[in-house]
Amino acid sequence: MNNFNCIQIIGTQRSGSNLLRLMLNQMDEIVAPHPPHILVNFFPLLKKYGDLTVSNNFYNLLDDVCSYVELNPVPWGNVVFDRKELISSCQDFSLIEIFRVIYEAKANHENARYWCCKSMVNLKYHDFLESSGIKPFYIYLYRDGRDVALSFQKAIVGEKHIYNLANKWRSDQLSALKICESLPKNRQMSICYESLIHNPEKTIKTLCNKLEIPFQKDYLQFYTSSESKNTSDSGEMWKNVKKPVMKHNFNKYKTEMSREDLYIFESIAGDALVSLGYSLENNMAGLSKSFTGEDVEKFNLINNNLKADAQLMASKKDIEKRNGQVEFLNQRQKLHSF
Repeated sequence: MNNFNCIQIIGTQRSGSNLLRLMLNQMDEIVAPHPPHILVNFFPLLKKYGDLTVSNNFYNLLDDVCSYVELNPVPWGNVVFDRKELISSCQDFSLIEIFRVIYEAKANHENARYWCCKSMVNLKYHDFLESSGIKPFYIYLYRDGRDVALSFQKAIVGEKHIYNLANKWRSDQLSALKICESLPKNRQMSICYESLIHNPEKTIKTLCNKLEIPFQKDYLQFYTSSESKNTSDSGEMWKNVKKPVMKHNFNKYKTEMSREDLYIFESIAGDALVSLGYSLENNMAGLSKSFTGEDVEKFNLINNNLKADAQLMASKKDIEKRNGQVEFLNQRQKLHSF
């Protein structure tokens, strides 16, 4: 169906996905723009657009998605989204099809064979991607969930209490593993973040072989690229992408996470950690199997307060970079219909 091939990264954010994206973007055959998270943001709005087989409704949706991408905090370069041309490229009236033609427009602009979407939350839309005919090559990128949790606690986005972080991380890993189990081997590759930073050449060579594209040595120069600079300049949580591979950026939880938080995380997600090859700091037999309703209510309250604090403490630059998309979605959510 497609003139271009799709690469979809799945897993949980804060797992090195921008590092991997920028490495892939160095390859001539791959274009990997910063993700505007099209599917997760527009699927909840679809009812507002009405019957998408009505040409005006479908055009409104496509126009809004294009406008949203054009507001991305990390710009997509000088690619122009010609609405009429994109409409003519659509083979059905769906959000998934709009997602496809927008990414393909970027790939076409860069003369790339593959387009890569780093919106890891798209694991929720696996069935839609498969039934649409896109049938991506999936990269399941995973990282020690305890380090992921620490990273989220410092970021402007995401959950903040260890209980909520553990549940989110575990759920994402189980979903990603289920997707991988359903796919043929030639349409997937699992990448461990710790292996990626310790031996990036082996990982990228293996991926290139899977995709049947030439391996290019300059993938390690990702941090010198304009895409890396634009990403780093667009938010505090992406500042590390302008640096070379940080080979010692792992096991931070051993010194930075409290014993109580380790206990909570491993109680909830210990099984997923072990299944991915990570060792636990607590004895599995001694971990709690459940938390009381009162505990959960307290955790959720703290989580919500910490998320609010993260927004208040965020740099003015970070907020300004995100405001365009945030305000755009807020306006659309307030409308009863289009």
